[in-house]
Amino acid sequence: MDSFTDLQAWQKGLQMTKEVYKLSGKFPRSELFALTSQIRRASTSILANIAEGFGRYTYADKAYKYTIARGECSEVYAFLLIALELGFISRNDTETALNLNGEVGRILSGLISSCRSQS
Repeated sequence: MDSFTDLQAWQKGLQMTKEVYKLSGKFPRSELFALTSQIRRASTSILANIAEGFGRYTYADKAYKYTIARGECSEVYAFLLIALELGFISRNDTETALNLNGEVGRILSGLISSCRSQS
C-alpha cells in the first residue's frame, strides 16, 4: 500500500463521514456549535487518526492511533443515537451511517490486532 487512502478503513470512514455531514445538516440550527460540531469533529478525527497511524513507523504507534480512531467510532455511534433519540433524524436516515460505522470499527479492530501481534 502506498497511501492511507488505500486502507479499507479509511475508504469506509470517508463514506461514513459524508453520511454524517449529510445527516448533521438536518440537525436544528441551535445545535450548530453543539451536537453538529461534535459529530462532525469525531467523524473526521477517525480519518485523521487512520492517516496518522498509517504514517507511524512502529506497529505499536500504528496500533495506538488506530485505537484512538476506534474510540472515535464509538463516539460517532453515540452521537447518532443521541440525534435519533432527540428526533433530529429518523431511524431510516441513520441506517447507512450506523452500518458504515460498524464496518469501520470492525476493520480498525482487525488492524489493531494485526499491529499488536507484530509489535
